[in-house]
Amino acid sequence: MNAFPDSTRTFANWPRTTWLLVVALSLGTALGLHGPIAQWAGYHAFADARSWLGLPNAENVLSNLPFALIGAWGLHALAGSVDAGRNAWRGFAAAVFCTAFGSAAYHWAPGNGALVFDRLPIAWACAALTCALLAERVDPRWARPLPICVALATASAAVGWWWFTEQRGMGDLRPYLFVQFLPMLLAPAAIALKLPAQSASALEPRDWWLVLGLYAAAKLMELADANILDALVFTSGHTLKHLLAAAAAFWLVRAATRPPQRVG
Repeated sequence: MNAFPDSTRTFANWPRTTWLLVVALSLGTALGLHGPIAQWAGYHAFADARSWLGLPNAENVLSNLPFALIGAWGLHALAGSVDAGRNAWRGFAAAVFCTAFGSAAYHWAPGNGALVFDRLPIAWACAALTCALLAERVDPRWARPLPICVALATASAAVGWWWFTEQRGMGDLRPYLFVQFLPMLLAPAAIALKLPAQSASALEPRDWWLVLGLYAAAKLMELADANILDALVFTSGHTLKHLLAAAAAFWLVRAATRPPQRVG
């Protein structure tokens, strides 16, 4: 069996793949109808502000180290791959690596200016993840440089829009939220539609379900930041959010760097 499907097979899957477009349009429409979504008051007031050896907000800063390690490992593991389908995963690994520094800088001195450098690599990671998912379940051409660059530029513009509107006193997170949540909605949709693998580097459905579970848990930890600190004392919800998000990134990179499987 060929590692990549021919155009006839890709076309045959088109009726089902259009549902992914419906998901994307539905998300965009819902955000558009909602109206501007502002960053909530007190966003920068994290529960754990304890310092360690002179390092401010130590746990929230240091808990970004796993992102650097995972991103570097992913870039190294994918460096020698000749599988074009893994281009998007290289972009994802690079974004995860950059997230470590952007998030650490932000938590060192929380503020809107530093938050731009925190959100940019997160948006890049989500954009690259969307391209990787579409390349493996819709069409391998999504892993080509042009679609990836367009996705990364769109992600950058989404963060730029938030910054632009924030400076005018009416911050709007909708484009950023669209970029962040899109792959998390497309993944279960692609699994439910049973779209066949379109590349040799395709992840298994169980990989996506585990990552979605870790992502949901990370979001819950973020919302329960102070409550977790009160209950555990030694760490906060936001620190656990970083660790859970890093675990999700680790699993994605691990799955993407497995030896190519036969496409079925």
